[in-house]
Amino acid sequence: MARIAIVTGGTRGIGKAVSLALQERGHTVIANYAGNEEKALAFTAETGIPAYRWDVGDHEATQESCARIAAEIGPIDIVINNAGITRDGVLQRMSFDDWNDVMRINLGGCFNTAKATFAGMRERGWGRIVNIGSINGQAGQYGQVNYAAAKSGIHGFTKALAQEGAKYGVTVNAIAPGYIDTDMVAAVPAPVLEKIVAKIPVGRLGSAYEIARGCAFLCSENAAFVTGSTLSINGGQHMY
Repeated sequence: MARIAIVTGGTRGIGKAVSLALQERGHTVIANYAGNEEKALAFTAETGIPAYRWDVGDHEATQESCARIAAEIGPIDIVINNAGITRDGVLQRMSFDDWNDVMRINLGGCFNTAKATFAGMRERGWGRIVNIGSINGQAGQYGQVNYAAAKSGIHGFTKALAQEGAKYGVTVNAIAPGYIDTDMVAAVPAPVLEKIVAKIPVGRLGSAYEIARGCAFLCSENAAFVTGSTLSINGGQHMY
């Protein structure tokens, strides 16, 4: 059955791949973006998927934007909380703004979007929320106390909200990607990236579409008995 889906940070990288994967499965997809209007317009021209601009870390803007989408397109049954940023640095050099921006967008964005859509899913008796965590939220990472804390928080948020939604037909799961061939990873200095890849048992970076296929499964009817889970897609780099 076709559903209406929101993918935050849905015009680039993993988010773009997820948007396309859900579209391929017949869903009506709306991609959120925060700032890069040129790339968002190019994305819509390429895919036909509308892109709505708002800051997921802004609670009121998220409530208003989701209400607008519901009014203009229809009830939202699928949410992929993918939007995220990095502000890396060791704690000694990390400013409060570096900490707060990452927590506000990466973790706060999950709360804000779920808050805007969860009640409707529950009332209709069906819903899928997939939160994009990270291997670094599971294992930690030097120079990323903000990012690791936010992503670890996403995993806890997922387990708690899953318990609230289960009896109403709303599943809440997370995906913890490893190192994926996105712009964010491309920004890592080459010598550092070589060391990272050397620690991945499959010997390569992951593809955004490998994450997208995991999202598509968790959003399907076949995943109705899966909730509160974290699917690790990391090439064997971190197993637990």
